[in-house]
Parts: sequence; C-alpha cells; structure tokens
Amino acid sequence: MTDRDVSPAPSEAGADHARVSHAVATNLRTLRAARSWSLDRLAQRSGVSKGVLVALEAERGNPSLTTLCRLADAFSVSLTDLVEVHRKPELRHATLDEATTLWRGPNGGSGRLILSTDPPGAVELWWWRLEPGEARHSEAHASDTREALLVIAGEVTVHTDNRTLTASAGGALTWPGDKPHVYRNDTDQPAELVLIVTVPESSARA
Repeated sequence: MTDRDVSPAPSEAGADHARVSHAVATNLRTLRAARSWSLDRLAQRSGVSKGVLVALEAERGNPSLTTLCRLADAFSVSLTDLVEVHRKPELRHATLDEATTLWRGPNGGSGRLILSTDPPGAVELWWWRLEPGEARHSEAHASDTREALLVIAGEVTVHTDNRTLTASAGGALTWPGDKPHVYRNDTDQPAELVLIVTVPESSARA
C-alpha cells in the first residue's frame, strides 16, 4: 500500500491540513514565479497533473506525500520549503509536537517532518511510527538523494535495489533515495525511527 491510498481522517486533519494546504499553495506560486515556470512546465517536470496543480494552488487539494515529494524534487527544494510559509532563523528549535504530519498509515502510523536545514544540500529530519504491518513505499527521488534511519524502538526493514536489510532498536540503515524503496514494519509490535533525507542541489533552474 502506498501513501496515495491513505489519507488522514477528517477529524485528524483539521487545522493541520488547512495550514499545509495554504503553505503549499503559497509556495508553489512563489517557486514557479521565481523560475518563470508555467503550470504545464511544472506538470511536465514533476509528473503531477496540471489539474492537481491548479487545485493545490487554489488550496483545494490535500496532497499525498508522494505528490509533495515529486514537487520538491522538481524544484530541487526540501519538503519543508513546500509546507512552511515563513522561513525560520538559521538557529532554530523544533519539537515532535510541532512537526508536520505528512503521512498516515492504515493502522495509525505516521510520518512527521520535524525540520530541515537550509540549502544547498538541505537535510530533512523526520520522525516515523510504523504500526504492525505498515509500510511506506516511495518512488525514486531526485538523483543523488540519500536516506538514512535510526531505529528507536521495534524493528524496521528496508528494501531497495533487490536488497533487503532489517534493523532493530539501536541499529541504523542507509540507502540511495534515488531508487524506489520501501521501509516497513513486518513485526507485531510498533516501530519508531528517525529518518534523515539529504536533498541534492540541482543546477537545473531553467
């Protein structure tokens, strides 16, 4: 199951979805204007349909994590640059309670973006909880994207490029994020992990 198949329940979404929708709409318009990209061009570069882009810029959409990743890759920015309106100071503090939930699993798991560093070479810091049987399937990100995780509790399995590795609490894994991959919880106990994603700086700005 991919994140396209799962949306948070309306009661859980509330203000968080409204805030993310507003931020995404504002940032999409700003990023397109800075590059002089039309909606057609962004659709071509991102693989997100023009109709979806129109809805997002009008704050009518509820983008999945897959859609947000495609847009971030197209612009060569971090996901934080899409889901936050105001840039915070260089030295900044964040908590799990403030983190933006961008993925929810069918059994109650979640993926929360805590913060990211400034470009170039931005680094995203995530907190994930995978309930038993849940998995996050990801498309290949932009070239040279790298990911790493540290298991805090439970056990997490990563599959990519025809290889599978499992780590338990205290163990860490890393892999190329520019290939399709999945991290999952195959056990009967919840798993918690810290995920780091490095975002490559692209020279393609035209």
